[in-house]
Amino acid sequence: MIHGKALNSTLLLLFILIIFATANGRSYPRFSRNDSEFQHLVLHPDSSVGTVYVGARDHLFQLDGLDGLRLEQEEITGPVSDSKECLPPVTESNCPQARRTSNHNKLLLVDPKALELITCGSVHQGTCQKRSLASIRKVLFSTERPVDTQYVAANDPSVSTVGLVVGHHSGERTVMYVGRGYTASHPPISTRHLSSEPVFSYEETAKLAVAGRLSEYDHHFVTAFRRRTYVYFLFYRRDIKSASREYRTYAARVCLNDTSYYSYVEVPLVCRSPSSPSRTYNLLQAAQVGQGAGREGEDLLGVFSIRSSSTNNNPLDASALCVYPLDELDRHIDSTRDLCYTQDGRVEGIGEVAYIEYEVKSSCANLPLNTLKAYPCGSDHTPSPMASRMPLEAKAVWHTSAARLTAVAVSVREGHSIAFLGDSKGTLHKVYLDQDGQVEVYANTTIQPNLPINSDLILDQNGAHIYIMTKTTVEKRPVAECGDHLDCQSCLSAKDPYCGWCVLEGRCGQRWECQRGSVKGQWLWSFNQTQQCLSIQHLSLYNISRGEKTDIMVSVEGLPSLGEGEAYSCFFQDTETPASLTNTGVTCSTPDATGLPPIGHGDEFVMVILSLRFLNVTVAETEFTFYNCSLVQQLSGRRPCQGCVSSPWGCNWCIHQHVCTHKPTCSQGVTIYNQNECPCVERVQDSSLLPVNVERKITLVGQHLNLFQDENLEYECVLDIENQSVVVDASVELDATQQSVFFITCQPHQYAYSALMEEYAAMINVRRKNNFLIDSTEDLYVTLFNCSVGRSDCSRCRTADPKYGCVWCGGAASSHCIYQDSCTDEIKHTCPAPVIHFLDPVSGPVEGGTVVTISGSNLGQRAEDIQNSVTVAGVPCSVIHSRYEVSSRIVCETTSSGGEKSGQASVKVRGGGLGLSAQIFSFQDPILSSIFPQRGPKAGGSSLTIRGRRLGTGHPSEVSVLIEGVPCVVLNILEDQISCLTRGSNRTGEHRITVRFGGAERHLRGLVYHYTPNPNITTAAPSKSFLSGGRIIRVSGQNLDVVQEPKMRVTLSPPDTLPPRRRRSISRRNEGSLRRGHDPQGPLKRWRRIVPEADCPKGTLCHVKQYESRCTVNSSSLILCPTPSVGPEARRARVKVHFLLDSLHFDFSTVGNEAFSYEPNPKLYSLNQNDPSKPYHHKPGSIISVEGENLDLAIYKHEVEARIGDGVCSVKTLTHNHLYCEPPAQQPSVTASKKPDGMDSLPEFTVKMGNLNFSLGRVQYDSQAQSTFPLEAQVGVGVGASIVALIVLIIVLIYRRKSKQAMRDYKKVQIQLENLETSVRDRCKKEFTDLMTEMMDMSSDLVGSGIPFLDYRAYAERIFFPGHQESPLRRDLDVPESRRQTVEQGLVQLSNLLNSKLFLTKFIHTLEVQRTFSPRDRAYVASLLTVALHGKLEYFTDILKTLLNDLVEQYVAKNPKLMLRRTESVVEKLLTNWMSICLFTFLRESAGESFYMLFRAIKHQVDKGPVDAVTGKAKYTLNDNRLLREDVEYRTLTLNVVTPNAAASGGTTTQTVPAKVLDCDTITQVKEKLLEQTWKGTSFSQRPHIDSLHLEWRAGVAGHLILSDEDLTSVVQGSWKRLNTLQHYKVPDGATVALVPRNTKHHLHDSHDYMPGEKTPMLDDGEEGGVKLWHLVKASEESELPKHRRGSLRERGGERAKAIPEIYLTRLLSMKGTLQKFVDDLFTAILSTSRPVPLAVKYFFDLLDEQALQHNITDPETIHIWKTNSLPLRFWINILKNPQFIFDVQTSDHVDAVLSVIAQTFMDSCTIADHKLGRDSPINKLLYARDIPRYKQMVERYYADIRQTISASDQEMNSALAEHSRNYAAEVNCLVALHELYKYINKYYDQIITALEEDSTAQKMQLGYRLQQIAAAVENKVTDL
Repeated sequence: MIHGKALNSTLLLLFILIIFATANGRSYPRFSRNDSEFQHLVLHPDSSVGTVYVGARDHLFQLDGLDGLRLEQEEITGPVSDSKECLPPVTESNCPQARRTSNHNKLLLVDPKALELITCGSVHQGTCQKRSLASIRKVLFSTERPVDTQYVAANDPSVSTVGLVVGHHSGERTVMYVGRGYTASHPPISTRHLSSEPVFSYEETAKLAVAGRLSEYDHHFVTAFRRRTYVYFLFYRRDIKSASREYRTYAARVCLNDTSYYSYVEVPLVCRSPSSPSRTYNLLQAAQVGQGAGREGEDLLGVFSIRSSSTNNNPLDASALCVYPLDELDRHIDSTRDLCYTQDGRVEGIGEVAYIEYEVKSSCANLPLNTLKAYPCGSDHTPSPMASRMPLEAKAVWHTSAARLTAVAVSVREGHSIAFLGDSKGTLHKVYLDQDGQVEVYANTTIQPNLPINSDLILDQNGAHIYIMTKTTVEKRPVAECGDHLDCQSCLSAKDPYCGWCVLEGRCGQRWECQRGSVKGQWLWSFNQTQQCLSIQHLSLYNISRGEKTDIMVSVEGLPSLGEGEAYSCFFQDTETPASLTNTGVTCSTPDATGLPPIGHGDEFVMVILSLRFLNVTVAETEFTFYNCSLVQQLSGRRPCQGCVSSPWGCNWCIHQHVCTHKPTCSQGVTIYNQNECPCVERVQDSSLLPVNVERKITLVGQHLNLFQDENLEYECVLDIENQSVVVDASVELDATQQSVFFITCQPHQYAYSALMEEYAAMINVRRKNNFLIDSTEDLYVTLFNCSVGRSDCSRCRTADPKYGCVWCGGAASSHCIYQDSCTDEIKHTCPAPVIHFLDPVSGPVEGGTVVTISGSNLGQRAEDIQNSVTVAGVPCSVIHSRYEVSSRIVCETTSSGGEKSGQASVKVRGGGLGLSAQIFSFQDPILSSIFPQRGPKAGGSSLTIRGRRLGTGHPSEVSVLIEGVPCVVLNILEDQISCLTRGSNRTGEHRITVRFGGAERHLRGLVYHYTPNPNITTAAPSKSFLSGGRIIRVSGQNLDVVQEPKMRVTLSPPDTLPPRRRRSISRRNEGSLRRGHDPQGPLKRWRRIVPEADCPKGTLCHVKQYESRCTVNSSSLILCPTPSVGPEARRARVKVHFLLDSLHFDFSTVGNEAFSYEPNPKLYSLNQNDPSKPYHHKPGSIISVEGENLDLAIYKHEVEARIGDGVCSVKTLTHNHLYCEPPAQQPSVTASKKPDGMDSLPEFTVKMGNLNFSLGRVQYDSQAQSTFPLEAQVGVGVGASIVALIVLIIVLIYRRKSKQAMRDYKKVQIQLENLETSVRDRCKKEFTDLMTEMMDMSSDLVGSGIPFLDYRAYAERIFFPGHQESPLRRDLDVPESRRQTVEQGLVQLSNLLNSKLFLTKFIHTLEVQRTFSPRDRAYVASLLTVALHGKLEYFTDILKTLLNDLVEQYVAKNPKLMLRRTESVVEKLLTNWMSICLFTFLRESAGESFYMLFRAIKHQVDKGPVDAVTGKAKYTLNDNRLLREDVEYRTLTLNVVTPNAAASGGTTTQTVPAKVLDCDTITQVKEKLLEQTWKGTSFSQRPHIDSLHLEWRAGVAGHLILSDEDLTSVVQGSWKRLNTLQHYKVPDGATVALVPRNTKHHLHDSHDYMPGEKTPMLDDGEEGGVKLWHLVKASEESELPKHRRGSLRERGGERAKAIPEIYLTRLLSMKGTLQKFVDDLFTAILSTSRPVPLAVKYFFDLLDEQALQHNITDPETIHIWKTNSLPLRFWINILKNPQFIFDVQTSDHVDAVLSVIAQTFMDSCTIADHKLGRDSPINKLLYARDIPRYKQMVERYYADIRQTISASDQEMNSALAEHSRNYAAEVNCLVALHELYKYINKYYDQIITALEEDSTAQKMQLGYRLQQIAAAVENKVTDL
């Protein structure tokens, strides 16, 4: 803003503002770039230079702030080749993974002392440069090979970095304070060299040491500032000391001269809502210290927002402004420091307030009190870094929910703080903060809509301008635009705290811009609502006569006093007069007339502005009027005297001077003051009619003429005729009765006018002889008339008004109409013969009655003259008097002619001549011959055609058609036919046709018109159509064949067209009209007009649209209507459908079963989807299947027309996604329109669905080449065929006999099946009830013992190493003790080497390319790496992401859908392990319980029935391959079990436990069941092994019998030996048994260690010596197969091929129904999003979405497959099939078989592809066929819900992973895993070394050398070191 005190400065300012003004409003200096993103902004420290610097993505800009932000220089900083993993300098050789990376500006700072610009980007590890402030292109310093301490900014665009340049008081050195978020191992806060080497490094300077994990302290820095001797940092991060780990905002402070950060203290800042104290705004967005008016600000203003949840730090829109006094902040920090120094950080009664943060091994102390003074900034013996648990709180002074606040700038003016707040929607809020805490938003300005304002919101050095930056624009705006307000009222109403009105300078400005601003009354503050502009309250006079001189008193309240020699002036418009001060204002003198503006034309006064001015400044003003009485006279027209004395100005009239004056009296003669006294002429005496060219005198009546005091009374009459003045002398006589009344007589005179008018009104005035006109009334006129005008013939003349006295004068040749006194020739009393010009019509019926119009002249003077003398073709015509026009028109009605005839029309005028017409009139006899159609509905609306001859008789308007009295609306008339539209009739049946020709009627002989009952629609279906239309709607009803033009109309209207009440009334009106059969188009049209929509969004309906299609009448009961095609907007519109049956309209909603709707168009895919250009090969006899979408939404299969060439493909089935049709047996020929050429010779497969036609490719029938068939063979075939026919005949006879028997058998089977179904249902109910009872008992047991979850270590080893007897987690390091220490040191070095991402990725890729590196090795190495990196799971995740990215790129090039399907690479096993680690907690806390309940339910249910110990087949199972397909007789026994402990005690305190078993169980099965029931409170691993126990049957005191599976009593039949059961030993129900320890030590297992690998059936172990074991059924078929093929698909298929009795398959159904609830519960627990989804799942799914986006994969099926392969396939299927991975339980083959079916069902539910089920489908899939669609919906909803939840950030994921690493650090020993890994390194040592040596970055990092060192330590290997 330009500041000035003088007038010139003000004018210059206004001029500049006008220049910037545009059509859209004010324009400001602006700089925009759309190819980048602006990120930081700083100003040159010297305001006179005014340069502005902008840091942006890939750019730096230098702008001239004094020249409209003109671009001075631009520097391109990116994109550059870079990678986060690479150290600068980055080259292709040392960083092959480098990619083109954008360089985001992270820091932009000014060093004012060195005049340098410091810029830091996100590339090259955040290194910085120094640049010249004069030219940003000039780089003053940049490190070529920076070390890690010179990495300044965060190398991630999303991680914050702030900086502050500080010059120390000594002036020796300048440093830069930097705060950066977490990206690597760099300190969050550090001090860096600027003026000394090494530049930008924090070597030998201070840094904030963090002993804990850096990733835990995910600082988001907002700003840094200096105050006095301190530097402050403001940031927010998680409060990891609290349970909620919520984000909080902190203020940290360090001393300027503290080189070790001993003085570091941080305190929380809380911004609390004043209305809801529990609500806090916890995320600081921007902050600034208030500075202004040359003094240091004392307040910190911060804008805060609310975070949505603890899992997401994205701020919401609710924001607030909080103010913190900095002195109070210092006191709070000092208090925290003092407590930590001297009181152990504790406050009595409160507890610990101050503590040591960042897990530094220090603690608050109890030092002497003098420490505070001696070491205010700490020392090496004081505790640090310190933090406070007590926050500094402030209440929000202003808050908003409209948009998130993003920026703040503060200015202080007149002791008031003014804050500028930017928000996320591009709005700048100007907020006034009073000293007492009052806050008011006084202005809101949108900078760029919906673009957030950057937090770099900067005021220039003098606070006059503010720089506002968005992503693409920098704008410079004045903080206040006082100069915009050009008057006081506008200035004060602006309510801008910067502005006020300078009274004596006459402008709006800031107080410092006012010369007298400090003097009271001289500056009126805009923000003061009680302030008012100076105004003139009162004037002593408000108007005077122009030129009159007088003084006027002007009252002005609050008028400022002036200094010596100063004075006010009065201005009347622009004319200055002196002003003298009074007590209440001033006195002004009026100016001369010459100094006043002229009075405008047509006005009698001028209004001027009376202003009070100081110098040239208007202080106050009002309106003042100058009038002119002379002009009043001029404007008073014919009444100057009356106009003068009646004016508002008080003018008076001087009679003798004939002037209007403002003076009270005239200089001579009489003065008139009252308008009733004015002399005037009032009216014309007698008639005012005057004939032209005849002398006449005029007498007028006047008043008050005596006031003229004339002696001679000489007056003149003045007439104004056609703008010519006619002056006639006049005489005046006094009325004897009234003294004031005079008679004025104008002398006789001939008057004339030339205008062709009958009459002419001439204005008449009276004036004194050669003097002024006397006032007269406005309506004083005389009327002149001319008889000859408009009376061209005799008849018209003689019919003129008698008052005119007109006559027809003259001879035959020159007769004319004139005034009777003017006629010098003979006056004619009779008129000449009439003349006829025109006849209408020229024909009529012979009966007469035709109304004929005869036009002409001299057709009589009145109707009576020609009343009986008009004939037409010789036939009298009766005159219609009312329609007669004098002389020019006769209207008559013909009479009967008695027959057809023609002739002229004649008119005979009474007393005059005869006139004949030139036209011929014909009397005609019209004839009706036929009609079409001969019937129609009684509602009318049908088009009727009547044929005949001479039907154009008479006037068309007089032709009408009647159908038995009912009018038929005539549409068209021709000579041979009439068309009309029938109206409704009230009855049906025959109706005669009558046509009226005027008064004549003609009836149709022999033919009648039948009114039939109205057509009626009863049903209309279907009620859906595709958008493309063409679907046939079958409209059924009665009498439909009488409809001529049936139509279907679809009306689309916007969903919210009308208010509900109005809409209902319209719909009711429509329904009513439909019921009456009226046309509803009227209401529809009105409805259309109600919906005007200015700008309609694309794809939405904003006005009513109508579509129509023509229907076809099929029969009297059926109409077929194709649906009209509509646009896509019909999907969101209200659809109304009507059937238009001529005049009847039917609403679809009243005749259809449901509302009519439009559905999306179907899609059909080519038959040959892989290559549509190639033909589809069809095997004759098979069905063609076509895939598509939305196929059955609005069409049935019989409506679909599928063709192959000329042949029809019969549509058999139509589903949502498939169309199945049966093609012709032989390949059809090509359609005639197609030319057979190449592939065109093949028929084309086309599908027609309504209006849609799909061409889906050519079809080629597969057929074998025909071979030549010899004649002998043909004869042989013929004979053979005869024999076959004979045999078939015999078989048919036998079959007929057998079929009767089969039908009887079928009936029996049907009854059996019904009984079977009932029994299955009943069994399911009973089994489920029993199971639920059992499970409730088990649940109560679990309350005490809990679910037997494995500990983390056991869980991890079973997941990581499923096929290994001893996992690396259990073993100790197997090295000689003498070398243990060296080896361990080498393994620690290996662990550190694995922390190099480059080494690890090289190691993995090198191994994977080795041929001898098997898939088993890959999985093993992946698990070893998982264990080795378990303590660094964040790093492990980073590696996983990198490898996954490589894997995606690999599969995108091939088939992306196959990715993650198998474990073929290290990364796939790493992913399995990662998921298992991350979901361990979820398993235990959420899904584990449902899974355990399912497992127990399966085990219980399977154990209830017989289980074959040899084959593993069970009666109760879900797996048909494991189904026991025999009826085995068994019963349940309850045994009393003596536990081993009880037995060992000698029997004195024997306790027995009842346990249920089956008598068909083998002894081993019995022992397992007894252990399960007697040790149910103990986990499986804590129980004794069954092989360590004997089963002893105790019968009586001495009868103890050891039972076993095989002994001497075993039954042997041939080569078969049967296993012993309780039945075999005849153990009774209730028997007592005991489990006693074996004496021998050689039992199979002595512990319950987890035994991985396949379970081996007993059959394999029992084949020694040729004896085959069996239990319940003999596995004869199985034993004959080779071992490796047992249970194979072929064998299972063969087994299915055998007839399986249905009675056994019902066991599968029974089992499924029993377990259904438990399966549903498990799937719900896994797929529910009602509780928070595991963070890892959300994180990984987002990662997959990002990878798909990055690689342009848009197919949702591919992304679905990736997610399915990564979570359900890699984790859940693994867990579901192996409950022993998570629980400490015993598994068995028969339970595993059931779980595998459930796992397969879960997998099927996760796939998108539909599973086509048929006769040959596996029974396992058929079991859950109905449930899988429901489970699929659950999966899709689960994936969709996860996608919609708030994204998981890297910081949150890292925090969770770090916590997991800490929690289970003790469970995982990585040394053995590292040793195992080293074995692979040793195996492929040379290849790994070679790979490292070929990589330049690895060489630079000396990775090969470090590996050689490790080899030397671990193996004592001699290397070339």
